[in-house]
Amino acid sequence: MFPTLFAVVVVLALGHLAPGLAAAVRDFGWYRALLDRLGRRFADDGFWRGRWGLLLALVPVLLVVALVQWLLDGVLYGLPALLFGVAMVFYAWGPRDLDASVDAVVHARDAAERREALARLRPAAAAGSGEDRGGVGRVFVAALRRWFGVLFWFVLLGATGALLYRLVVIAAEDEPALYLPPGTVDGARRLLALLDWPVAQLMALSLALVGNFDVAVSAWKSAGGAALRSGAGMLAAVGRASVRWERAWGSGEDGPQDAAVPGAETPFIQALRGAMSLVWRVLLAWLAVLALFVVAGWVN
Repeated sequence: MFPTLFAVVVVLALGHLAPGLAAAVRDFGWYRALLDRLGRRFADDGFWRGRWGLLLALVPVLLVVALVQWLLDGVLYGLPALLFGVAMVFYAWGPRDLDASVDAVVHARDAAERREALARLRPAAAAGSGEDRGGVGRVFVAALRRWFGVLFWFVLLGATGALLYRLVVIAAEDEPALYLPPGTVDGARRLLALLDWPVAQLMALSLALVGNFDVAVSAWKSAGGAALRSGAGMLAAVGRASVRWERAWGSGEDGPQDAAVPGAETPFIQALRGAMSLVWRVLLAWLAVLALFVVAGWVN
């Protein structure tokens, strides 16, 4: 657990202190080129155009990463493996800073700029990206895609899991989804839904713990949280309900009251800030749990 905790702290620090470095390093042009090359090479191949076609791109890359991860295990007291894990999490994190993306919406100068900033919270090819036009749910789904999905699968599978999640997200929701065969994209989205399910469930539970438990559980049930297909949509619903409760609770029984003074923040901006605050609290809760495991391991 210590490598995971250390990796996340380093990634968050570098992302805020050196955003230019993060933007330069997190370049997946090679992966997009690989998908394009496979598309031209197997243009008429039934396997590539089917639901399992993405495996042609994923398996070779992940095998190389898994081999490196295995070779570094136990070398020099695990220091090379630790550095490799940190580098892979840093590479798979994001790729854009979530705080900066939300701030771009909050500080937009006009409606057009705000719509453009909202669109950047989720890729244009994201399935269901237009379902939550308010933007609050998008913050939680963006947190799932940029932070928590990478973190969860890194905990389970190490560097291989972190890269697996990012590569599947790119194929399912980013630019390649606009030109890949429909069957390949459908398979990528099914795989992404499978990878998302446990992460979204844990995030919903965390929202219940850091916010109002009854509100979160009620929203979870209403969104079909118990279903195996529940994922990003369920998380967005729980996030919206949690933000509504936070704002109402902070304003008294009559609900939120916005000051009618020049420069006062609109309810929309307040909701976005509340959503980002909840995301940070969930992340801190996850890190606290990881820290407890680390301390328990040291004690034992």
